[in-house]
Amino acid sequence: SSLFAAVSAAPEDEKFSSIPNATMPNQTVDMPTDSYSGYLNVTGNKALHYVLTTSASDNAATDPLLIWFNGGPGCSSMLGLWQENGPWVIDDDTQTMFVNEHSWNTQANVLYIESPSGVGYSIMKDAADMAHTDMSSSRDAFKALEEFYGKFPEYKDNSLFISGESYAGLYVPYLA
Repeated sequence: SSLFAAVSAAPEDEKFSSIPNATMPNQTVDMPTDSYSGYLNVTGNKALHYVLTTSASDNAATDPLLIWFNGGPGCSSMLGLWQENGPWVIDDDTQTMFVNEHSWNTQANVLYIESPSGVGYSIMKDAADMAHTDMSSSRDAFKALEEFYGKFPEYKDNSLFISGESYAGLYVPYLA
């Protein structure tokens, strides 16, 4: 029964099964894998928004966890999710989505984190939290990762890869 508890630990209230106002012409509208969206608390004043797309492989439970950060700083990781390496691509200037045949979640569980606080849907309640350094962003991301493992303990033993593009090439190594 403890194995079942670990497998079913994902927060069901953060699971989503459709994308509002999106159309997928000539394609299935079902989600290709389980997907979650929510917040990872960093402090009482900050929470980083995340989206997790689980692996589509037959080994999803043991496939690696890959974290994706867009650069910037200040670029939302939703750009990576919706335009670059996520399971769907939104056609430019439309609400039309297509399945991304080259999605990274074909062989990995991909965690998109919007960082630093204030970027995208991430939250900051205090104007002082707008000041970021590479080190403070990595500390917040580390706290967010701890929160993620609290919500999704089933990934604690999976290999972890931290990736990103552009300016993330500076703060990803700090997090590592």
